[in-house]
Amino acid sequence: MTALVTKIVEKPWGKDALPPQFDVPQGKRIGEVWFEPPPALPDILVKYIFTSEKLSVQVHPSDAQAEALGESDRGKEECWLVIDAEPDAVLGIGFTQPLDTEAMREAALDGSIEGLMQWHPVSTGDFFYIPAGTVHAIGAGVSLIEIQQASDITYRLYDYGRPRELHLERGLQVAKGETYSGGTKLSWPERGAAAIVRGPYFSADLVSGPTDDGPVPVDHAPSIVIPVVGEAIVDGQTVQAGEAAYASDAAAVVFGAGSQCIVVRRPG
Repeated sequence: MTALVTKIVEKPWGKDALPPQFDVPQGKRIGEVWFEPPPALPDILVKYIFTSEKLSVQVHPSDAQAEALGESDRGKEECWLVIDAEPDAVLGIGFTQPLDTEAMREAALDGSIEGLMQWHPVSTGDFFYIPAGTVHAIGAGVSLIEIQQASDITYRLYDYGRPRELHLERGLQVAKGETYSGGTKLSWPERGAAAIVRGPYFSADLVSGPTDDGPVPVDHAPSIVIPVVGEAIVDGQTVQAGEAAYASDAAAVVFGAGSQCIVVRRPG
């Protein structure tokens, strides 16, 4: 087993109080908790995101677009699993009606883009897959787990007047002015594994313990194991909620009684 290095990231829109499983500095506004990708899975990044304010309206390129723009050979697709949400919390994904590039440009410049987006009310268990090119924003009062391609390419289209760099021209080259209907409600299986995503860059399952009668049938692929509730045993070592570990064989992981874990691996 390899315990993944945890990176605590301060953000102006983060929270100054996180769930007790996270050992973070008091009084800091923490927006993200990253788990550094293991060497065997360098292209997959898992993180927690905590918001007290809304995030910028942004978009990510595909692999081909990133390369064409001279960024890298890896774009960014991601998915979100909401683990907690305050009343009236929302996620902005896509637009209420199709927009062409010029209309999107004008809306980003005058701020009306916020009102043109689809704002999806969310609660615990809501799941969204965000393909490259999808314009999106996370609202305030949301805690979620993000699984993504390990890329930091983000093009901000609009940031509510905050003094941060925007990337309008590049963003408009990759943004799709489309509506979005990809959300779904997930629930943890009573016991065993349930698929949450089978994407082109990563696959993931929700897994509930106990597994004292044998391994959960996820598969034998190298995986990242993230306990959300309770703990898992990877190569004889305990991994608790708030931590993550690399398992060379996911089917050999033992999931503790009452545990709820996410297991992430490459597709296939």
